[in-house]
Amino acid sequence: MHLEVHDGLVELGLILAIATMLVIAPALRVPYPILLVVGGLVLGLVPGMPEFELPPELVFFGVLPPLLYGAAFFTSLRDLRASARPITALAVGLVVATTVGVAVVAHAFVDGLSWGSAFVLGAIVSPTDPLAATSIARRLGVPRKLVTIVEGESLVNDGTGLVAYRVAVVAVISGSFSAWEAGGLFVLSVVGGVGVGLGVGWLVRQLRRRLDNPPAEITISLLTGYLAFIPAELLGVSAVLAAVTAGIYLGWFTPELTTAQVRLQSVAVWEIVQYLLNALLFVLVGLQLPVVVDALGDISAGALIGYSALISLTVVAVRFAWVFAVLQAPKWFAGRMSSWRGGVFLSWAGMRGAVSLAAALALPLTTDAGEPFPGRDLVLFLTFAVILFTLVAMGLTLPLLIRWLGLEDDGVEEREDAEARIRGAEAALARLEELVGEEWVREDTAERMRGAYRFRTNRFEARLDDGDDGSIESRSLDYQRLRRELLDAERDALLGLRRAGVISNDVWLRVERDLDLEDERLDI
Repeated sequence: MHLEVHDGLVELGLILAIATMLVIAPALRVPYPILLVVGGLVLGLVPGMPEFELPPELVFFGVLPPLLYGAAFFTSLRDLRASARPITALAVGLVVATTVGVAVVAHAFVDGLSWGSAFVLGAIVSPTDPLAATSIARRLGVPRKLVTIVEGESLVNDGTGLVAYRVAVVAVISGSFSAWEAGGLFVLSVVGGVGVGLGVGWLVRQLRRRLDNPPAEITISLLTGYLAFIPAELLGVSAVLAAVTAGIYLGWFTPELTTAQVRLQSVAVWEIVQYLLNALLFVLVGLQLPVVVDALGDISAGALIGYSALISLTVVAVRFAWVFAVLQAPKWFAGRMSSWRGGVFLSWAGMRGAVSLAAALALPLTTDAGEPFPGRDLVLFLTFAVILFTLVAMGLTLPLLIRWLGLEDDGVEEREDAEARIRGAEAALARLEELVGEEWVREDTAERMRGAYRFRTNRFEARLDDGDDGSIESRSLDYQRLRRELLDAERDALLGLRRAGVISNDVWLRVERDLDLEDERLDI
């Protein structure tokens, strides 16, 4: 195998460009999905850049399962339950409304798009992607209840949107449609997907509780999304809901399955995996758009821009209308989104991403009759346009909207954090008193432990006291500053020993890891 100089330079330039965008995104305070989509589009227009055509299987079966499973695994089941009603209204009702609304507009105004293809387009752009919206919301201190709704909606509407997509695609390729069959297929897909996810989750749970091998356990964790997704797809039920269900199930039971070492390592691994997969997807969206446009050479640029604007605005308008319709419902139903400010935020946070991209790329090339899938290239282009519009236009203006709405952190997470640490310290003190009579527990050691835990309790209780003068927190920060200086001194000495050849690289890595773990506990 020989790499041509031109191809090598192009690949190297592409890698450097992507790396540069990832590096400068935090400095620009722009979520990296937005920058990668725009950057990918610019790179795709560079003369001499090769055409990138994504195999549908790569995205649908290669990238989606771990992304869906990972997002579900780290989701709070308690918060999902607390926001179940508004999440259901958005993840089910809004998916149907978006599918129908986009289909009606697309069929009426987009030349040559049949009813079947219009419904396929509506189903493709109905699921949301929370990545950019939630990163902005957390940075600007949006109340957690609203962030939970955005994340929960995305988890569930991925499944409902792709079930609607499957129904629409079957109708197009078969040339027939039955409301009863469609309804039955929808229910079967949802129930079957959840069932497969629970079954796979239970089996993986039984396996992992018997393992004590961190690399193997983390590898199984990375593969679990595939273990749920692929069997569900083979059975013809919702693979998305299977992966999501398995993730939620194992996320809830993970404390009984893992050790401290596995948890520390797996969180780091999952952060990198999700980051890289999302980066790959979003840059490829931009790179692929010029290829899709070339396939529509018989449609004028003005018409394509008009269609893109019309469908994108329809997606946004339907979301606004549905969210504010839900706000008019009784408070017990609207629940955590029952304010107009929250409604505006939720309406503008409905960005599209990976699932819509995967669904569009997975469209069949032909129908059962051997004819080309009607309007496939146009559906693919309009999907890319909606992703680009919602990510860039809505993503870049979301910070301004949040500030204009005056949304502020409600402090719930900080209070829960303090209360959890207080309860933990109290449990430790109670256990200490139970053990103090043991012969291996020295009195001076026990007293030092009491002092440390009492100070920790006082420190976090002060955070819950509005009248606190801050003296305890100041003492803690002073201590942490001193601890950081001492840790740095240890690191310098350790590095000197390594450079002088006094200690091996393995010893340096082991001791450095212990210092890093201590460093990570500091708040400064």
